[in-house]
Amino acid sequence: MLKSVIGAVVALGLGALPVLADYPEKEIQGIIQWGAGGSTDTVARAITPHAEAVLGGNIVMQNVTGGVGAIGLNQVANANADGYSILFGAENPLLYKVMKLGTKDYSDFVPVNIIARGVPILVANVDAPFDTFPEMVEYVNANPKAVKFGSTGPGGLPSVVTAMINSKTPLNVTFVPYDGDGPALTALQGGAIDVMPAVLGAAIEGIKGGTMKPLALFDIEASPQLPDVPTIVSTNPEFAQMLPWGPFFGVFVKQGTPDDVVDKLTAAYAEAAQSPDFVALIDGRGFKMLSLSGAEAEEFLTEWQSTTSWLIHDAGLTKASPEEFGIAKP
Repeated sequence: MLKSVIGAVVALGLGALPVLADYPEKEIQGIIQWGAGGSTDTVARAITPHAEAVLGGNIVMQNVTGGVGAIGLNQVANANADGYSILFGAENPLLYKVMKLGTKDYSDFVPVNIIARGVPILVANVDAPFDTFPEMVEYVNANPKAVKFGSTGPGGLPSVVTAMINSKTPLNVTFVPYDGDGPALTALQGGAIDVMPAVLGAAIEGIKGGTMKPLALFDIEASPQLPDVPTIVSTNPEFAQMLPWGPFFGVFVKQGTPDDVVDKLTAAYAEAAQSPDFVALIDGRGFKMLSLSGAEAEEFLTEWQSTTSWLIHDAGLTKASPEEFGIAKP
């Protein structure tokens, strides 16, 4: 009788528990918040096939642009927290609040993997009447508003690099907006704009192919891929105090996603980041591999938000003080 009672209780208990399906049991939507051909797009599409192999499922990639990346971010934020909508994002959301572009940032998401950091570079159209950063500054000063700078909107890499430049050498140029550095670099090569602050990884092929020319690398060290390109500190040492700095690329899911799903995605992208061909792509394009998750990823995001928010705030580019949102000053 005792065995019968225990068996009945166990049966009832098991019957009351939900049946947990193996993840993933259907296609995963991968939302890339920038346009095709840009850095975020390139990194996301290069690493994801390796993650798919580990997961044993399909991730359907889609570029959802606009709103300085906010449209793609909001699409994932408004989806179910079940791991079937993941965001391939860059740094911009960490500046949405101070730029008054939105109320969400990566505190509303779980970082699955902060994949890599980019190195900024200033590139120009091959026919631009200057070949170095000092020559560009001299030309801009002599021709106010004549030089067209590409931009990806407030808070993007171009705006941060431009803020760095203006904090030391104010430039009177005309800004032309694009949805990501891919479209902007295409416009640069076609002559629609003259100069573009970009990430080295997105510009390196054009530089090597001779369809754009480098003016200065915004880092404290020369790039092994482009050893002849001068760093900005080699001609303007006053920039050293703001460097190294760079954009980043990561994979995120909505807060509230089940821990076991987050763990599976984290393990898949951590393994994918070690794939030899992906490592070769990261190294070949001048990115800095990070592959951070968990507490390390959270710490990285906090420090990046603090440093960059206050940099652009001190440059007068923000719509609100970082203090309003509890963003500590570095």
